[in-house]
Amino acid sequence: MSAALSTRAVPSAGQPAAPPRPARAKRTARPVRPVRRSGPPAVQPLPAGLPRDWYIDHNRRLKAMRLAVVLLDSGIYRPEQATNRRIRAMAVRVGIHRPSAATCRAVRSLLV
Repeated sequence: MSAALSTRAVPSAGQPAAPPRPARAKRTARPVRPVRRSGPPAVQPLPAGLPRDWYIDHNRRLKAMRLAVVLLDSGIYRPEQATNRRIRAMAVRVGIHRPSAATCRAVRSLLV
């Protein structure tokens, strides 16, 4: 390697050499833990002026996504495992109002 391309500093004739750097400790691989949030994300205001059905569908999708995440965390991965009874029981357990049959269908569609 030529001296011009070297990134290492070479002491000149009148300067003392720098002390050697201490060896870095090797990092051991740690298992990655999932991030646990302490509550729901911050609520943002919805856009105004849309039909009422849009807001109903939007809130239904949000509830379905929350329930799908909870079911996945509890080990339910397939739509056939997620019965209405199981989805509603999970909703009660995590403090969500009882989902309708339409919301339960939306939860199952997210688990596909």
